[in-house]
Amino acid sequence: MQYVVANRVPVKAEYRAEFEARFQKRAGEVDKQPGFVRMEILRPVNDDGVYVVLTHWADQAAFEAWLKSDDFRTAHANPLPKEAFGEGGGLERHEVVISAEAPR
Repeated sequence: MQYVVANRVPVKAEYRAEFEARFQKRAGEVDKQPGFVRMEILRPVNDDGVYVVLTHWADQAAFEAWLKSDDFRTAHANPLPKEAFGEGGGLERHEVVISAEAPR
């Protein structure tokens, strides 16, 4: 059963461009992790500034292995300053019960 992690990140307006640029320039090491399926960065369309970073994994064990990896530590070694973020946010973990896509 696929495992999805949603990281809700409240980013203040003046840091949004830099937040997005960091993902665009990321090393891409997560893509090479065993069990990694895909990642999506969702930009808020209203003024609340809460981004959602979705990562899809083959299972929970694959995600947990990523958290313990050197690549994870490298990817998170140079964060934006604390003042870039608002209150709240955090991780939500889910198992996929149903998934549907349009036919190709």
